Amino acid sequence: MSWSENEDITDPLNGIESEQSGNMENSLFADDAGELPLDTRRALVQLLSGPSLDGHRHSKLWSVLLRDESVIRRRLADLFLELIIDRDLQVAFTRQFDTDDLEAPTLLRRAQLTFIDSVLLLYLRQQLAQAASHGERAVVSKTDIVEHLSPYDRQGNTDRAGFDKRVHASIEKIKKYNIIQKIRASDDRFEVSPTLKLLFSAEEIQALTKQYQRMAVDGLQDGGGDAPQEEGDEE
Repeated sequence: MSWSENEDITDPLNGIESEQSGNMENSLFADDAGELPLDTRRALVQLLSGPSLDGHRHSKLWSVLLRDESVIRRRLADLFLELIIDRDLQVAFTRQFDTDDLEAPTLLRRAQLTFIDSVLLLYLRQQLAQAASHGERAVVSKTDIVEHLSPYDRQGNTDRAGFDKRVHASIEKIKKYNIIQKIRASDDRFEVSPTLKLLFSAEEIQALTKQYQRMAVDGLQDGGGDAPQEEGDEE
């Protein structure tokens, strides 16, 4: 049986060979089965490690994210993760898709926040709003934070050192999640990640502020609160 010279013959191996060729072009190490170039992988890792990719702090990765947004979205969707991008703030982060019907596994871990943690996050969000109104980046100091949280100490508490210790522990926890980053050449000043602006609406800020102010007046104890948050989608 012979084929006509003009007949279109499709080789079933062509697609496989093309994919293998593409993999080889972006191979970075021995037995590397990855398909993405190095800079795209770095942007993807930053999103997965969280809590955000900040265009001001990661300018090169931000450019890569915008360039390769489609492929990065597909890779994240394979992990049941949604890519959230705010181009005005130049911030991007991931969050779990709503997959209750699928009983999909959850990749992002959840962190338990104490009452003091929650108040601190609200304070940082307020500082973001104030700084944004002046076209500035939000910067806070440990002294500012301790002073702001002082009203939430238990009434009649004589262990001031213990309260300060809890506040500093909360600062370290929030810093661990990259919600605040230490400013170079400064021991106690931090820049607040603009990611928080995407996670607290103005209405939520007002409601929580009033609630926490009432708690402060009533002398509410810091009981370790049960406020679960996603590590890659803090708040």
